Amino acid sequence: MSPNTGDAHVVGLAAEAARLEALLVRARAGGPVVAVIQGPAGIGKTTLLRRFLRRHPELPTTAVTGFPWESGRAGALARRLLEDRGGPPEPSTTTDPADLGIALAGRWVARAQEGALVVALDDAGRTDVVSLQAITSAVARLHDVPVLLLLARSTGWPATEEPEVADVLDELPGVPVPVPPLGPEDARLLAARVAAVELPLPVARRLCEHTAGIPRYLLDLLRETPPMRWSDWQTRLPAPASVQRRVQRALDRTSPAARSLVEAAAVLGRTPVLADAAAVAALAEPIAALDEASAAGLLTTAAGHGLDALVFPERFIRGAVYGTLSPRARHDLHLRAATVVTDDTERLRHRVEAAPLPDARLADELVELARRKADEGAWALVAGALIDASRISPTRADREDRLIEAVDALAGAGLLDQAVDALPDVEDLPAGPRRDAVLAYVAVQRGRRAEAVSYLDTAWRHRGTNRGAAAVVCQRHVLHALADWNGDELVRWAGRAVEYAEPGSPAAVESRAIVGLGHAARGCIDEAFTAYRQALAESPSGPQHQRARMGLGWLSLAQDHPEAARRELEFAVRTVRQTGSNRISLWALVWLARTRFALGDWPGALDAVGQAEVLLGATGLDLLRPLVHWTGAQIRALRGERDAAERHLSLGAAAEHDYTVMTVPALLARAQVAETASDYSTVVRHLAPLVTRMPRGGLDEPGFWPWHDVYANALVVTDRLAQAEEFLAPLEATAHRRGHRSASARLGYVRGRLLAARGDLPGAEEAFEAARARLAPLPLPYERARVDFAHGITLRRAGRRRDAAELLTTARQAFAALGAQVYVERCDRELKTGRPASRGAEPGTESLTEQERTVAGLVATGLTNREVAAAMLLSVKTVQFHLTRVYVKLGVRSRAELAARFARQPPEQ
Repeated sequence: MSPNTGDAHVVGLAAEAARLEALLVRARAGGPVVAVIQGPAGIGKTTLLRRFLRRHPELPTTAVTGFPWESGRAGALARRLLEDRGGPPEPSTTTDPADLGIALAGRWVARAQEGALVVALDDAGRTDVVSLQAITSAVARLHDVPVLLLLARSTGWPATEEPEVADVLDELPGVPVPVPPLGPEDARLLAARVAAVELPLPVARRLCEHTAGIPRYLLDLLRETPPMRWSDWQTRLPAPASVQRRVQRALDRTSPAARSLVEAAAVLGRTPVLADAAAVAALAEPIAALDEASAAGLLTTAAGHGLDALVFPERFIRGAVYGTLSPRARHDLHLRAATVVTDDTERLRHRVEAAPLPDARLADELVELARRKADEGAWALVAGALIDASRISPTRADREDRLIEAVDALAGAGLLDQAVDALPDVEDLPAGPRRDAVLAYVAVQRGRRAEAVSYLDTAWRHRGTNRGAAAVVCQRHVLHALADWNGDELVRWAGRAVEYAEPGSPAAVESRAIVGLGHAARGCIDEAFTAYRQALAESPSGPQHQRARMGLGWLSLAQDHPEAARRELEFAVRTVRQTGSNRISLWALVWLARTRFALGDWPGALDAVGQAEVLLGATGLDLLRPLVHWTGAQIRALRGERDAAERHLSLGAAAEHDYTVMTVPALLARAQVAETASDYSTVVRHLAPLVTRMPRGGLDEPGFWPWHDVYANALVVTDRLAQAEEFLAPLEATAHRRGHRSASARLGYVRGRLLAARGDLPGAEEAFEAARARLAPLPLPYERARVDFAHGITLRRAGRRRDAAELLTTARQAFAALGAQVYVERCDRELKTGRPASRGAEPGTESLTEQERTVAGLVATGLTNREVAAAMLLSVKTVQFHLTRVYVKLGVRSRAELAARFARQPPEQ
């Protein structure tokens, strides 16, 4: 490890460097401290060590590296540690780890007299086991000695640690400091520094995925590969040169049979089958060859699959092996593979790889395969077949048409990252309805509303006489209207799609699978359910069946049938994944999370959110990002997990002019998190844009977007009673016309609070009882608890403590069962506040109302007005009003005097 090597190319590592600095502070305060820097080979462990040592030239330091050729010599590295510049070489040749440990501890104690000692050991996994045992013994003998021991350890493949070495390192009491892979932005910075190239984000993302974000491999590619190859989304990126050389050496040392088996496996794909590899390699007895290949680290069997499934131990090995093949060898092996594999898709892929020139007949076969796979909903396979067809088509027109269809299929599969990579090629094509419809499709999925509108308008104007192209444009309009939750537009464009499309075509069938939601957004609920019954009858299986089940689940949830919704959505998640549509699977997961939340299964809801987050990362479907994080933010906030809720809010943010299905959940999540903090002014501020949002589409249809009661309740709490009345009345009328029970109940409990605030307690009680009756037959425990809670605090503030306590106790039990800790604590506070005042209270406090006494007691404990408002579900203005009256009644002039007055009172019993 050379401390003088420059690292001008280094990016990242800031957080890890800060972690080491913090550990140094700990060591200086009275170590020892052991830090284990870990990560795969090439991730930057040595660089991190080197930079840390260079930042601290003032510290006494011992730095060594484990050498593989010394790993068999017991105590070799320990003796090198003893031969540092802190004293003369140790003459002892002992190999006893305890003796070596005592010697090391003595040496380190002496060195630490000069200041905190840093001992850096790079490549710790290549060290002899006796030396590691000695180091462990030495650390155990250091008590309050300022020593920072830094060990760099490689994880993953290729494995470099002997089992005994790994055991000692695992037992060493160290603080792990994992070094993470580089992300796309880091890769862009690295490219600018190393190759003076401005790397587009999609290309940087592709490079990171190819190299696993390992800096060594990124540097190899940036230095060895022409920039034009990085930008070509169809180009296979090569294996890094260091891996290529290592694999070449390993292949050169193997027998012809083993090499043939490895090469055949590389041609077959990432997870070849032994029987196929043996057939392609023409090996009658492949076991010995497999044994040899496994020993060489080139090919092995997949865990849990016996000898059948083969895997390459490292992500680059297959590419490196493939890179060693001559053009003739590749051609012959792919032709042989085409006669061995039984899957149509794989057979055609091998024929394409073996084709040296454009081939119209083979391209037509690929197009036909794509048509069959489209019927199955396997859009990823459709895209792959069409990309290959485009590549080998002889005519430019065919190449362009098939490229457009391929990108459309990538978007349909939810493979947005790959679709985005291909966008420059599509944008370079001549304008036309199919091209612009595809660009609009990708824009919708990415949540880029204005961009989608522009492309859709152009596509419709240029549709010409091609009815098939017109049908596709109509279907993209349907998706755009769905994202905007505009029922009228959705139904109108769905009708046009069916009119223009051939019967049974994807545009017609997909539109029928969605049109039910359009009817629902218009308030035509019976038509919506009828549309879904027809859609399921027309598509009893296949991808459109799953789309219809997802839509029916969403509709059922919105119409107070959460158990039916759960059944439909769980089916949709499971079967859609089997047919390969990540996009529909993600839609199903976000509504499944909402359904489980409504049913009170909050762990299940969070599980669905977690699955959706993983799928969101794999697809890049930004349109659904706010929907994914909405439920996570709400549950985490209700549990009192503020940091986790804020993470969801940050990840699920949306702009005011984004699609409705983005903006509404993003704002509603923020409002619900603010509500759990009793910050009702912020609730109003977050939801105010929805009040004036135009066009409204189906924004106010009951059941779909439950923001109205949250907003109206915040208006009541912040004393905007006239505004609350104006907002509530038309919504209550709509919910009544629709016969929507849960929406009427949610609005009803707000009506109860509004009436109580106006002094009409009988009217308020009637409103609460009506809300409770509407919820009684529904399996919605959180909604029932909210009604009981609102009713309880209303009665408590009216002085009916016994009735209030009964309701608050019921609400508390429901909140506790759900895990809504924030509301459990509020119920506890309300129940405590509702107790009669202590008989021994300070004279004069008897004149305070219950509300005033509670405010005074909380202020006396040191809480601010805002904190009191949060605790009592009041506005800050109301707290200030009560506090002013308390000051007058008690004859105090400051918060300090109030605290002193309450401090003289005995505690409540």
